[in-house]
Formats: sequence, C-alpha cells, structure tokens
Amino acid sequence: MILSNLKLGVEVVGAHNLLPKDGQGSSSSFVELYFDGQRFRTTIKEKDLSPVWNETFYFNISDPSNLHMLVLDAYIYNNIRATQSRSFLGKITINGTSFVPYSDSVVLHYPLEKRSIFSRVRGELGLKVYIIDDPSIKSSTPISATNDTQVHSHSAQTPALKIPRSEVRHTFHHLPNPNHPQQQQQAPPPVAVHHQGARYMTDEMKVPTEPQPPPQLVRMHSATMAQPVDYALKETSPFLGGGRVVGGRVIRTDRMSGCTYDLVEKMHFLFVRVVKARELPAMDVTGSVDPYVEVRIGNYKGITKHFEKNQNPLWNVVFAFSRERMQASVLEVVVKDKDLLKDDFVGLCRFDLNEVPMRVPPDSPLAPEWYRLADKKGEKIKGELMLAVWIGTQADEAFPDAWHSDAALSVDTAASTLIRSKVYHAPRLWYVRVNVVEAQDLIPTEKTRFPDAYVKVQIGNQVLKTKPVQARTFNPLWNEDLLFVAAEPFEDNLVLTVEDRVAPGKDEIIGRVIIPLSMVEKRADDKMIHSRWFNLEKPVAIDIDQLKKEKFSSRLHLRVCLDGGYHVLDESTHYSSDLRPTAKQLWRPPIGVLELGVLNAVGLHPMKTREGKGTSDTYCVAKYGHKWVRTRTIVDNLCPKYNEQYTWEVFDPATVLTVGVFDNSHLGDKGSNGTKDLKVGKVRIRISTLETGRVYTHSYPLLVLHPTGVKKMGELHLAIRFTCTSFANMLYKYSCPLLPKMHYVRPFTVMQLDMLRHQAVNIVAMRLGRAEPPLRKEVVEYMSDVDSHLWSMRRSKANFFRLMSIFTGLFAVGKWFGDICMWKNPITTVLVHVLFLMLVSFPELILPTVFLYMFLIGVWNYRYRPRYPPHMNTKLSQAESVHPDELDEEFDTFPTSRSPELVRMRYDRLRSVAGRIQTVVGDVATQGERFQSLLSWRDPRATALFVTFCLIAALVLYVTPFQVIAALIGIYMMRHPRFRHRLPSVPINFFRRLPARNDSML
Repeated sequence: MILSNLKLGVEVVGAHNLLPKDGQGSSSSFVELYFDGQRFRTTIKEKDLSPVWNETFYFNISDPSNLHMLVLDAYIYNNIRATQSRSFLGKITINGTSFVPYSDSVVLHYPLEKRSIFSRVRGELGLKVYIIDDPSIKSSTPISATNDTQVHSHSAQTPALKIPRSEVRHTFHHLPNPNHPQQQQQAPPPVAVHHQGARYMTDEMKVPTEPQPPPQLVRMHSATMAQPVDYALKETSPFLGGGRVVGGRVIRTDRMSGCTYDLVEKMHFLFVRVVKARELPAMDVTGSVDPYVEVRIGNYKGITKHFEKNQNPLWNVVFAFSRERMQASVLEVVVKDKDLLKDDFVGLCRFDLNEVPMRVPPDSPLAPEWYRLADKKGEKIKGELMLAVWIGTQADEAFPDAWHSDAALSVDTAASTLIRSKVYHAPRLWYVRVNVVEAQDLIPTEKTRFPDAYVKVQIGNQVLKTKPVQARTFNPLWNEDLLFVAAEPFEDNLVLTVEDRVAPGKDEIIGRVIIPLSMVEKRADDKMIHSRWFNLEKPVAIDIDQLKKEKFSSRLHLRVCLDGGYHVLDESTHYSSDLRPTAKQLWRPPIGVLELGVLNAVGLHPMKTREGKGTSDTYCVAKYGHKWVRTRTIVDNLCPKYNEQYTWEVFDPATVLTVGVFDNSHLGDKGSNGTKDLKVGKVRIRISTLETGRVYTHSYPLLVLHPTGVKKMGELHLAIRFTCTSFANMLYKYSCPLLPKMHYVRPFTVMQLDMLRHQAVNIVAMRLGRAEPPLRKEVVEYMSDVDSHLWSMRRSKANFFRLMSIFTGLFAVGKWFGDICMWKNPITTVLVHVLFLMLVSFPELILPTVFLYMFLIGVWNYRYRPRYPPHMNTKLSQAESVHPDELDEEFDTFPTSRSPELVRMRYDRLRSVAGRIQTVVGDVATQGERFQSLLSWRDPRATALFVTFCLIAALVLYVTPFQVIAALIGIYMMRHPRFRHRLPSVPINFFRRLPARNDSML
C-alpha cells in the first residue's frame, strides 16, 4: 500500500427518524463532515425526516502514521431558509482506529449523540467509512471556513435510492477491528458512484453490472485499547433465526415471528429415520441375512449397525444431512448384507428431494411408512423397510440424537454417540458434617496399655482423620468436626474406623461403623443434631464364643448430618454460576431466563494432523448452574458452524456463564482412554453485565496461555440474551447476601473450602464422565478453573497492578490537591478556596454536595457505559510481558517435576518477592503501632507532649467555633508556596519519632 495515496472515503447513505425542527413536523437536513482540518457538506433534503443522500466524499490523509489519533465528526443540521441559519439535529464521532479497507466496509447506522446535556436528538445516521489507496480517485473540494451558511453540493451526486432498512441498518456500538486478518485485503471501489447502491440491495434486487459481494460481518472491538486489537471483543450483526440483529434487537419479520430458535442461524437438514425392516430375502447359504442400512446422498453416507442372522431387524436411528452441503437431488437408502470380503446388495429405496415434505415444530413428528425394496434396476423385490424422510431445522426433536453429516463422514452409529450434542445435569451436592464426639470402652489389642486412638472417616475416595488422643483411659474424647462432599443419589456409605497407633507407622483397627448416607438426617439450618451411639464392629470375623467371652461392647458417639443450608462450591468462587443452597426448600423463584446461541467459530488453530494436513474436531461446552450442555462435534473443520441454542433459568445476577471450546481426541483409531480432549479456549459472561432483553452478538477471541506465551486460538461467535421475568425479585437480590445464610452463621475456613471444592469437582467430573457421550474430567476441570488457587508469578503481578489501579483515583486526587496547594493554576485554587470556605461556613452542605457530585458523575458516565460484556484482557493478566521461566513455573505440576537446581533458583526468587511483601507489611504495621504509642507511654516524653497538646486543643476548641478551626486548617494546607518549606512539618516529624514494636522483633 502506497501511503502517500491514502484517502478516507465517507459515503453518507441516509438518516432515519430525525427530530422535527421546522415547526411543521419535519426537517430540512444536511450533513457536515470534519476530518483532519477538512470539511465537506451534503445537499439539503427538504421536508424529510428519513433523508437519503448516497453522496461520497474523499478526505486527504496528511500523515497515515497518525491516523489512529484522528477522528471523523459528522454533524446533522436543519436548514432554516428564512434566517439563513441552522439548528442542531445530532452528531457522531468515529475514531481513526475503526477505519477499515474498502473491501471490508459496510453501511453502519450510528445512533445520534447530543452536543450538550440540554440537546434533544433522536434517530440514526448511515455512513460507510473506509480507507482507499487509488491514485485515480481525486480528493473532494473542501468548504472554506467562511462558507458556513452556503450549502455545497458534492460533484458526484447520485439519485436517491430507497434501501430496505431491515437489510442494511447495523446499529454501531463499538469500533471495527482494522487488524483482523479478513480486513488486510482491499479492493478499490468502482469509480462510478451511482453503482455503489447495488451493494446494499437484497438478492432480489441484484444489478447485473456488479456482482453481489459475500455477506460481511460487522466486526467491532471494545472501547478499551489496553491490549492488542486482535485480542479484543468484536460485535457482529448476523442474520439469525428471528431476523437481523441490529443494535441488540432482533428485527423480526412476519414469517419469523413464531421462531423459537431466534438466536441462531436457521439451518435446514434432511432427516432420515430408519426404523426397521421385515421379511428381508436370505442372502447366505444358511438361509439368513446380516443386514445393515446405508443412507447415501451425494458424497455423504450414514451407516447403521448390522444384526447377525436377522431378517426382521430393528434400528430406529435418525440421520441428519446438512442441506447446504447437498450436491445431489436423490436420496438412496440401501440395505446390505454384512460379509467378510464384500458386502452384498439386498435392496434399496430412492427418494426425490423435491418431493420430501417440510416439517416445522410444533407440527407432530412425521409417521414412518413401509416401503418396498427395489433392485438396482428399480424393480420391486422381497422385503420392506420402514422409513420417515422429512426436511426440518435444528429445532426438530430428532436433531440432538441424530447422526450428522456435518459432524462426521462415514462414521457408523456406534461411534456417532461420541459426537452428539447433549444436555447434562450435574448431581446435587451436599456437605456431610461428621462430629466425632467420643468413644466408650475401647479394647486395644494389647491389654497392658491404653490405646493411642484416632478415628478415620471415609466417604468414597475422601478420607479424613481426627487427632490421636493419648489419654489414660479407655474412653477417649475428640469432639472434632470433619466435612465431606456427597452427591445424590447417595451411593456411598459413611465408614468410620477407630484405630490404635501401636508404633510409628503401625496402626491396628479396633472397630468399625458403617452408616448409609441415605439414612443420615438432613438439615437446612443450624439446628442442633441429636447425637447417637453406634456399636463398633470387629473388622474381621471372630469366634462367637470368644466374642461373648470378651463382651465386645465398644461404642462411638457421633453427630452426623447432611448440611443443606450451604451452597457446595464446585467452581471458582470468582466465577460461580450458581449460589443457591443445596436444600430445595430454600430456593427462591427465578428472576429471569438466559438464552445462549452457539453460532460458529472461525480461524481455529489445527489441533491435530489428519491425512497430512492440520485439522480440528471441535465441540463447545456451556456451563451454568447444574445444567451443562455440549454441542455436536464438527469433524475436520477449522471454521465449524454449530447453530445450537440453549436456555437456563437465572436465580442470581451475580453469576457467570462459561463457554469452552475443545478438540475431540476420541474419534477414529486414535481414541483411547489415555487420550485427553484438548482445550481450545473459553469465554466467561457475567449475567449482571447484560442489559435485560438485549441480544449480544459478539465474536470472542479464544485466548489460551501456553508455555510459550499467550496465543489466540480462533474466535467463537455467540448470541446471548438475558430476559428478566421478575424485576422486583432481581432488585431484591442486590440486598441479599451473596452466599446462603449458613456460610455466615457457621463459616468454613479457607483450607476447608479449598479441600471441599477439590472433592466437589472430582465428584462432578466422575458423574459427568459416566454419561454418554462422556463429559471428561479434563473438560470439567478446565470449565471449573480447578487450578486457579495455585501459585503463579504472573497472576501475582497482575493482582498487584490491579491493586495499584484501585488507588489511581486517590493518587490523582492527591496530585490535584497538591497542584492546588502549589498554586499552579491560581484561578482554580481561588475557586477551591471559595468552595472550601462556603462548605466550612455551612457544614450541613458537605454530605449533600458529595452525594450530588457522585450523582452527576454517574449521570455523566451513563453515555460512556460499556455496550459489551467484559472479556479476558491479556494486558491486565500480564500475559504479554511474562518471562518464559515464569510461564514454565506456572505450567509445572504440583508437586514440582523440575530439576533441583531450577527449583532452588525459583525458591530464591520467591524468597526475594516475599521479602519485599514482608517489608511492605511491616511498614504498614509500624505506622499503626505508632498511632497506638501516642497514649501508651512507651515514649514518656512523646506521650506527655501529646497529652499536653490534647488538653490545650480541647480548651481552644471549646472557646473557638469549629468553622474557624476548619477554615484555618484548610487555608494553612493550601497556603502559597512562598510560605512553604521543603522540610517535613512538625506533626510529621513528631509522628515519625514515635516508637513501634519492630524493636522487639528478632
């Protein structure tokens, strides 16, 4: 690209729903464009609130390297002919970072903004803005600064072209991404401007002289520029099942008003249900047949399993073929006989796709029919096949369980279970509280000594022990609480074993108690649980006469309950998707519904090699509350289209939806139990950041941290909508505690929470791994952020800088106050003095002024509110500048697997970091101890001085009005620099001389 020929092209297409300003219910509007010191103006459209200009202007770009700092301003005015003046109708501002090449430019309709807080505006302005590098295009002639009242018409005028607004209007909320790979190529526009209108026509309005370009996604990045643009969020304007998404709204049409799948693109499939066959002809010498069915259309085919020696087989399977990939007009359903060398042909049925009926739910499912088999010549033969063939969409009931042509090629029905979409429900988890009180009449193996007893409690793979009690008695007392996690249905037993530590490393079992969890009492609050005595049983079989002779009657005193008043944390506390307690009687009604449409993924990195080329077999997993969903696996595709929609009930806005993308590693010969599904990336969306009723269609970058650094694995296109069903309940939620009541009445320690969360994740992973298709452990752990508590130098630095950013506001206020005290701006300083004296004179105005100021700040920031859900920020995460050794440390196993020399180096580095943290903590403690020493007489002279000062201050304050004291202190602090000294003040010197307790530190 030759930078000297760069120009900024702006096509003013039209406006919509402008504010009437001429007193007759209309406006005569025109547009003025400002960019890089140049100004252009369109013609006037008389008496039109939705004018269409279709006028194009070209600005010179003086310095292309400075383009990202420039802005394009567009003002709409109403022309007042009588007075040769104009009135303001609205404006928009477009940053230079949003300019894209012509090949990627589309018409965007920008909501008009106010010029001031008192302005009244409405409507949208449609512009097409792009960068062009074509020497044949000449720049437009700008308007002189003195020509404000004249209306200058551009030489390349075009007749007004009425454009279907439902087809072209994209409401602008974020800025397009100029660094996207699809935006690197550009082509010059046609010189004849009047042909450009054809680019916005529908398929029915195509102009033969110019080919219709492919549909463009409106890719936009978030307002923050703290990280590379390629890693930022991008908003799109797709055409979904409910209609075009424009500005977060679905623009419906009459024929789409009843669509239930309105957050995904409607996809048509040819469904073939193969039910059964009867009276198949014998093909073997034994007079039998081993039948299976092969469904073929073009290059796609699906195969059922075969039955041994069965002339009346039953399959009842459904095949779904993507209609957009079909390259044939005939469907063949062939029955074959399984053979060792070559399968024999039995018969077939043919269907013309033009005759296949269309089915749209809620229509009843199509009834299968019997079809006579025919030979290859079309003549009827013996045997019949029961089939149902129809065309439907992903809203069809058969869609989730069907074998999909876009998910796999030539995969039999047995293997297709690994690629189907499924909905999973995680088990309901309970906390099990075991209070081991005491034991009675323990009988050790050695009668000459008292037992050194402890109790081992086990539920499944969870094992905890009480502390050993070395008591001079056979009735040891523990009174310890042990906590476990259990899942419904309760399949495990609670096993308690009393053991005696005979010698170091040698324990002997005294007795055992087995309690079924289904028999344990449940509670939803902190009511007292009645204790029970349980008889200990000998662990091995002994002679009954010997048992009677020894009178084995040892008992164990326990309190056991299932605590349902807690929420069992099975995910990171920062990204919880559910905060309800376990007990259902404590659940409140839902506040809304969350709908997710998983549209597609683009630009995925190859995760494996097949037939000499890189490819991926990806599926998506979404997790919210107890409900997990998994889309079907799209095989051998780096730009898969899922178009599946799911729904959840929302009970709390402070929850997070997590969507992850994974590569299926269990297809074909490589699938094995030792292979793990590879993570591609994930997205988190907090429900409280979503506006009610708005449709968010964004393309999320899939960012993953690898040992080599942060890497973008592709983009995931989602459509999200949160609908509030009870606004009052949602507002009430903001006044409720985040966690259930029991977490505050009987809280757990941090160590207990970490241990219980680890056990909960293992239980959920084990249960979901037993489903079909299984949701494997590595998927559950990645979605639940199981490793978020492990040490990471990168994460520690990120949290430190987050903490520092919290205080940037205070630092800014301190710097501003320092400038006031130094009289850098005398006018501002005088105004602050006046305001300060006014507030001192009327102290009752201080709090109202503070709250009014905060109110005004909030109202002012409303116009700059984010219009997109927050996403992962590589700059905030310190993922861009992280050292390779720190990444290697972060990806190290726990416990470590590195060499002792490397571990020693990292340990020394950790000691250095911890030493600096230790110094900061010590300095903060020192300042607090100095405050304490003011009145503690640790320094008798300092305390005597301070006590004397307090007495004098009390007398002065008693006789002097408070306003006078406050005014003198404030004026003294803001005194002129000529009255200041560089040395610290007397109070600071006095405070720094006070003693602290660091003198007592070893």
